[in-house]
Amino acid sequence: MEQRTRSFSTEKMESKGSSSNPPPPDMHISPADECVGSEETQQQSLGQSDGAQDKNDTQIHAGTSATLRGTPTPSSTKLCGYLNKQGGPLKAWKSRWFVYEEKSCQLFYYRMAQDINPLGKVDLSRATFSYPLHGEEGTFHIQTPERTVILKAPNRDAQMYWLQQLQMKRTLYREQHAEHKSIPRPDNHKLESTPSANNCREELLHLQTVDFLPIVKTPSGLVGEEAASLPAPGLHSPLNMSIKHPLIELQNTMRSFRNRHSQEIRQSVFHIDDSTDKQKTPSSKTSVLAVPTPSSSQSPESPANAKSEQDLSTISLIKKNSKEKSKSLELKDTSRLQHEKHSLAEEVKAQKELVLLLHNVLEAAQLEKRTCAQFLAAEGEQERLELIRHGERRAAELRDHLESLQQEKENLRRDLNQRDAHIAKLQESVQLLMHKNQAKQEVIVKLSEKLAVCGEDQQCTNGLHSEAIKQITIENENLKDDLKAYKTQNQYLNSEIYHLTTLWRKSCEQEQSLIVKCAVLEANSCQMESRYLGILQKLQDSKELNPEQREAIKKVVKDAVRADLSTAVKLNSIRDYDEYGFKIAMDYKVEDLKLLAKIQALEIRSQTLLSQEECDGPLLARCAQLLFGRPEGELSSSTELKNLLRTGLPREYRARVWRFMIQTRTKSQKERHPNRYEELCKKSRTSPHLVPRQIQLDLDRTLTSNQYFSPPSSPLIQKLERVLQAFSWQNPTIGYVQGLNRLAAIALLVLQDEEDAFWCLVVIVDYIMPPHYYTKDLVGCQADQRVLKDLMSEKLPRLTAHLEALKVDVSLITVEWFLVLFVESLPTRILFKVWDAFLYEGIKVIFRYALALFKYKEEIILKINDSVEMYQYIRIFPYTIADGRKLTSIAFNDMNPLPMKLLQNRRAAHLERLHAEIKELENLRKAYKAEQVQCKDKELDTLASEDEEEESSSHQWCRGRGGP
Repeated sequence: MEQRTRSFSTEKMESKGSSSNPPPPDMHISPADECVGSEETQQQSLGQSDGAQDKNDTQIHAGTSATLRGTPTPSSTKLCGYLNKQGGPLKAWKSRWFVYEEKSCQLFYYRMAQDINPLGKVDLSRATFSYPLHGEEGTFHIQTPERTVILKAPNRDAQMYWLQQLQMKRTLYREQHAEHKSIPRPDNHKLESTPSANNCREELLHLQTVDFLPIVKTPSGLVGEEAASLPAPGLHSPLNMSIKHPLIELQNTMRSFRNRHSQEIRQSVFHIDDSTDKQKTPSSKTSVLAVPTPSSSQSPESPANAKSEQDLSTISLIKKNSKEKSKSLELKDTSRLQHEKHSLAEEVKAQKELVLLLHNVLEAAQLEKRTCAQFLAAEGEQERLELIRHGERRAAELRDHLESLQQEKENLRRDLNQRDAHIAKLQESVQLLMHKNQAKQEVIVKLSEKLAVCGEDQQCTNGLHSEAIKQITIENENLKDDLKAYKTQNQYLNSEIYHLTTLWRKSCEQEQSLIVKCAVLEANSCQMESRYLGILQKLQDSKELNPEQREAIKKVVKDAVRADLSTAVKLNSIRDYDEYGFKIAMDYKVEDLKLLAKIQALEIRSQTLLSQEECDGPLLARCAQLLFGRPEGELSSSTELKNLLRTGLPREYRARVWRFMIQTRTKSQKERHPNRYEELCKKSRTSPHLVPRQIQLDLDRTLTSNQYFSPPSSPLIQKLERVLQAFSWQNPTIGYVQGLNRLAAIALLVLQDEEDAFWCLVVIVDYIMPPHYYTKDLVGCQADQRVLKDLMSEKLPRLTAHLEALKVDVSLITVEWFLVLFVESLPTRILFKVWDAFLYEGIKVIFRYALALFKYKEEIILKINDSVEMYQYIRIFPYTIADGRKLTSIAFNDMNPLPMKLLQNRRAAHLERLHAEIKELENLRKAYKAEQVQCKDKELDTLASEDEEEESSSHQWCRGRGGP
């Protein structure tokens, strides 16, 4: 209601200000005129608003008017008055008329209230206010970035009033200035009537009511109209003249001289005519006493004058007696009426009790009558007997109820007796304490008497020390005054700090909003540049251009590629890598793909800027609400946690939630083997010849785009080696296969601890992924590739038909997605979202994101008609995904339904077919081997027979030659 009153009064002021005629151009208005005019307008508007409230509700009006009287609104009084300003080479005090200007938040000062041109001004928008404790009374300082202005008020109350008002004006101006900057308004001149302006006033009143200092009332005669109507102090003093502004002094002097000569035409607004009041006073007196006055020619010693004085005295006595009698009669009538009212109230109360008693009797009689009527209306004896039995049962129930009530009454009486006994004990203890207190008081009285006697005895001896005691007393009083002054100064400084802190917070919020706007504009610029480069790429691939146009396009493309990519690649002006050490954008070595790299970098920059402010704040709030203050062991699976993991965790909470999900799956195994990781590391150290050699070969090829794994001497490389060696001992069936190094590296980047990374790898391979996924034949992974093809034919039929027409087998590329869970295939900001959901929901998340990737780029893939180009594009397009939220929405919304049961059934069917195919291949391999053995045996037989024939022929030849 108070806000409505103020807004209503403000609208009235604006309507009056707009309807009134403006001053002519040649007429100058002094600041004092403006001050008084604003006061009159505000008083009228406040009066109208109060009148409107009286019609609505008297109680609300009373509370509102009390609030208006206790806490002045920011626009209720024009801030103006005389203050002394220290200035000049002599640092002398000069009296100046100060006026606050609300539009510019400036304090103008004049030599006197009737001057037109100001001598100077003080900017209060960035000023702070303070006052010295041991300075002159009323002195306070206004400190601006340019200078410090020292002012002095007439007394301490006026000083605190000026300080509080200046604080309030500064805060209101900063609030309105922030609103003008943040929200553009079509009608700036109606700012005070808007809800935001009312909110500013509410906050301002809240600042005023903070428990620092009480609100100082307006000092009478020192500010406003009363101060302007008084003569300027020190007007004729030569020190009061302004040496810096002689021209302004001359103009103001000439103006005041002309005003004194033109009072008949235009009188000063500060001229107060008391003639009406003087005329009203005698008339009112004569109307009360209708006695003829004697003529002025009679002397006071005449008998007629004496008689008239006696008559007047008797008349006044009669009137006093009549008034006293009327008052006594009124009191008697009032007491009699109150007595009658009381007696009537007692009688009404008795009548009500009688009516209630008669009502109960009537109900009982009606019930008895109804029972008799039923008994008489019964046709046979059986029915009457039944009615009698029902009555007896009812009477028995009532007796039981009565007994229970009596029992309850006895219990209550017993409780009451116990409480009475307790009260009696308490009274006894109180009586005992009173006796003790009385005895102590008697002892105190006796000791006081003794002390008084001793004081009288020592009074003569302490005469010499009386002066010292007086001095100590005076010093004590001075110290009390100083303490009080320090407290007041401390309270005011706390108030100033509170106001400045509030203004600083508002400025920070405004700065943050400007940063957000700047980020949005920069994101839009990156999007426009990305579209421009995309158009250049299309034009470069177009075959309809002539050679000159093609050369021009190539030149533009080269210029775009040679441009500084750092501004597009960097998320800020410092780093090329994200928080996990991954490079923000890919480095393409091929010349034709450099343009694609810049387009991708611009898209990543744009999406990062847009999503940073939109998602980080609400996401952090959700995580803090769900996880803050709760240890990892107290987390539990829930729908809220599932939705949060699908959205993606902030880095601050990712490691903690991952540990919870790993602990949930490995709790029983860790309880059985609490030091499992240390034991496995010890085994790998004692038996290094049994560790797979492929681990050493793959260490240097792990996450080459990550700055934490790129140097060979990195500590993470050594941790990764120990984790992989321990896992090879943990699962001898698998040992080590290529791909496990990348899974363990991601776990190390997030969890930092190598034992946690080891258990994360165990959870992925042994608990989440299906069996036979990382064996030598990769049977489980092959089955999932066939399941993915089935889902693509159902979810993406057009894309599947297009790929089949080109004879493109996507499993050649997607098998790596499933084996390493999209590591080095997706941008890291999307990769960790996939892992967040994967560790909670399992393998179906990989299916969802694989389908979502093809859905995301479906239209572009359908335009590719070459199989080689298709393979190249499918290999690199996941890393070009810029909008992670869109991809997540496709994965978890557009790909529904995708239950885990469906995946398990189809995997089982494809595994059965794969096992049959593998068995058939084994049979073919065995038959081929048997065939090869038979062929080798036949060849050996033929070779042996040929050797025998050669030997026999040689013997025959020798015999023919006569040899042995």
